[in-house]
Amino acid sequence: MNWIYLIVAGLFEVVWASMMKLSHGFTKLNFTILTIIGMVISFVLLAKATKTLPLSIAYPIWTGIGALGSILVGFFIFGDKISPITWMFIILLLVSIIGIKFTTSS
Repeated sequence: MNWIYLIVAGLFEVVWASMMKLSHGFTKLNFTILTIIGMVISFVLLAKATKTLPLSIAYPIWTGIGALGSILVGFFIFGDKISPITWMFIILLLVSIIGIKFTTSS
């Protein structure tokens, strides 16, 4: 169950980061509120996951999910331009997250 908490926490990291962009520097109240809600959910779920998962595993996975998700949202929704070499490093990040998960005994 803690892995599920961790994965969902990472997804909510993507939510709050995306809402923060849409808040335009916290000038749009509805997106600012969604940013704060996303942050709270993300941090609470991360805290639940770290009750039993080691911090050295949980935190990099959480940030990795957030990073990958934010890259994809930026590319597909916000139209961010990403060079081919950057895509290679994005793939390496994904492989690293999967590798950490599958080589962890927790």
